[in-house]
Amino acid sequence: MKRIFLVIATLAGLGAAAQTTKKDWSKIDLSGRSKDHFMIQYGSDSWTNRPDSVRTGNGFSRHFNFYVMFDKPFKNNKKFSLSYGAGIGSSNIFFDNVNVNIKANAARLPFTIADSINHFDKFKVTNIFLEIPVELRYYTNPENPAKSWKFAIGAKVGTLLRAHTKGKNLVDKNNQTVYGNSFVQKEVTKKYFNGTSLAITGRVGYGIIGLQGSYYISSVLKDGAGPSMNRFSLGISISGL
Repeated sequence: MKRIFLVIATLAGLGAAAQTTKKDWSKIDLSGRSKDHFMIQYGSDSWTNRPDSVRTGNGFSRHFNFYVMFDKPFKNNKKFSLSYGAGIGSSNIFFDNVNVNIKANAARLPFTIADSINHFDKFKVTNIFLEIPVELRYYTNPENPAKSWKFAIGAKVGTLLRAHTKGKNLVDKNNQTVYGNSFVQKEVTKKYFNGTSLAITGRVGYGIIGLQGSYYISSVLKDGAGPSMNRFSLGISISGL
């Protein structure tokens, strides 16, 4: 019987010790943690709901984003923080034997299948945005972000700075070069593209490396300028927090 009481007392003591050693995350000192940092994102891009005439491929459609972010931990629980910032985001969509004539005078952006006519061997549409991202973040170890799992959900809004197409090596229907392999043609105009972008975002990672994804609620093209397509991005992120 004495042994039973001794075991019970020992377990009760361990339970009390666990309660007293439980960390109060509202009282930890994060004054030494950086309040601002860079965030770099790179990965694949795609346009959803594409009709058959918008045939992508023949290259790695991709994005590259660079932001300066500011991090504000919650006072009552420093495992959570609100982060916001600004930066530049870019999207490059490659097409497979499709001419995209952004200089056309038509009301709708022409996408022309070019298998049997002259077309570029490599052709892409590039959009460049000024973006403002906002994130709600959670850290398993806010005192040491380099050794912490991190989760973030958020949104970002952007304004279109530039839109252009770039074609390399014009070829005929038999894939024979017309002007030589070094020929490059660029056309610049924003008239068909939505000037404002809005996306929902998410990230998960450990240390400075993570996976990130974005879905753009706003359409790629202006209303009436072409098919209603949305952009989806998936890639990696490198960030101090």
